[in-house]
Amino acid sequence: MHLPIDLRSDTVTRAPAAMREAMARAEVGDDVYGEDPTVALLERRVAELLGKEAALFFPTGTMANQAAIGAQAGPGDEVICEAGAHVVAFEGGALSALWGAQARPLPGQRGLLSAAQVAAAIQPPGNDHFPASRLLCVENTANRGGGTVWPLALLEEVSGVAHRAGLAVHLDGARLWNASAASGVALADYAACADTVSVCLSKGLGAPAGSLVATSAEFAPKLRRLRKRLGGGLRQVGHLAAAGLYALEHHLPRLAEDHEKARRIATALADVPGLSVAPVETNIVYVELADGLDSASLLHRLREAGVLAGSDGPRKIRLVTHFDVAPEACDEAARRIAGCL
Repeated sequence: MHLPIDLRSDTVTRAPAAMREAMARAEVGDDVYGEDPTVALLERRVAELLGKEAALFFPTGTMANQAAIGAQAGPGDEVICEAGAHVVAFEGGALSALWGAQARPLPGQRGLLSAAQVAAAIQPPGNDHFPASRLLCVENTANRGGGTVWPLALLEEVSGVAHRAGLAVHLDGARLWNASAASGVALADYAACADTVSVCLSKGLGAPAGSLVATSAEFAPKLRRLRKRLGGGLRQVGHLAAAGLYALEHHLPRLAEDHEKARRIATALADVPGLSVAPVETNIVYVELADGLDSASLLHRLREAGVLAGSDGPRKIRLVTHFDVAPEACDEAARRIAGCL
């Protein structure tokens, strides 16, 4: 009987006892009336970390991203992003369904775009035939790129092109914590490139729910209004905010450990016949399968062997490390994967 090793995502973590205790002790109030002191503290803390004037709590990362997009782009507008970006690949078509905007997806290199690509994609103003380029969305780390970290100089260059052309910039920073931990770049330096920045508490930081969007004090009321429209006005949200505060204090400093665990898996699989392991920068490992192997069959065999993994196409599997998986479990997972081929 194999013990299950869950590498499907860093969202599968369970709140530790100390985090649950912090949630139980949280001082709360009705946040719709602006009376929850714990969520207010979390919002101030995240705004401070990201170097912004304000931050707003959201129940989910998708709602956070979409509120930021909807506040900056509308019907007939075009949103430029990388083709695999979460905002177009994994948010249920919200870009068009909610806001009437359309995506301009560009083929990136491991999830990253160049300044030349962005410049070429921006529609020339004043032509009624074209949609209006309004917003650039970038994702750091780039999930489908393999947890790729944007170099700060490249992010500054790309966002600069957009800003000079009059576009706003949204940074989907669901795993921005990982980007900072891997690169040593301060969170605020990344966030300075964008008008709005979303960050997630329920991925690498291990909270049960919650994301935030950081922005200027002037822009924050627009986000609050859209949050209400999307159903995100919460009451005693301080219980969730307390989990976020605990995660920032206790889990943020240890993210590099997850990156090391991902490298352990990648190293162990690197010489396994039939597998091609993509470069690992953070806590995500993508593995390409050789001809004759398919991800659906392999995932079934892995589940029977006690390893839960994800896929990104018929010949690619995804393994994500997190604080609930010990280093030795990562070694064991690699052995089981090799044995299932």
